[in-house]
Amino acid sequence: MSAPILSVNINKFATIRNARGGNNPNLLQVAKDCESFGAQGITVHPRPDERHIRYADTIALCDVVSTEYNVEGNPTQAFIDLVLQAKPTQVTLVPDSPETLTSDAGWDCITQAAYLQKTISIFKEAGIRTAIFIDPVVDQIKAAKQTGTDRIELYTEAYARGFANDKNAAIAPYTLAAEEAEKQEIGLNAGHDLDLENLKFFKQELPNLLEVSIGHALVCDALYLGLHNTIVAYRNQLK
Repeated sequence: MSAPILSVNINKFATIRNARGGNNPNLLQVAKDCESFGAQGITVHPRPDERHIRYADTIALCDVVSTEYNVEGNPTQAFIDLVLQAKPTQVTLVPDSPETLTSDAGWDCITQAAYLQKTISIFKEAGIRTAIFIDPVVDQIKAAKQTGTDRIELYTEAYARGFANDKNAAIAPYTLAAEEAEKQEIGLNAGHDLDLENLKFFKQELPNLLEVSIGHALVCDALYLGLHNTIVAYRNQLK
């Protein structure tokens, strides 16, 4: 199986830009540079308050991204309309409330099955690949199959938090989740707090992993290593 692709989440670049106004850093140029440095995808997560990625950014990037384009977010009507206009490669549905600082939980595919089925069908009818953000719980993976989603994205904060103490214990729920995803014939993505310390082991233990989306840690590393070197380093961890 080929190595998982690296999709760079560029939200943090937008946060820096917004802090001073203007257009520095230029988000469109950042996306192009990430791809030229080896990123195989670009991820954005526009939120209703547009505190980092703006809705206008999401549309503008459509003409710039030449690899996979992944748009994440809570499927409010405004978000649905935005994604249908942008027509990215993939939409990842995340159940975060407007006041949430960063994504902190996956969908409950059991109690919210009907809602997810209806929402996912809208995107699939438009020819957009769908993924849903989910915790590494086998029963949730089984329920995800019934929603019609193409992929799941495993929420990896718990793995990252436990990695330094006991990496084998930390990865255990994720290997079970990955095995269930394979049984259910659902594609497997992952993201949240993956970094240069824990990424290689995560990839090795989940052989059916297709894609990782990484933003915060990658941008932090780029402050020291430079963006080009950092993207190369992350790609190396996935080989």
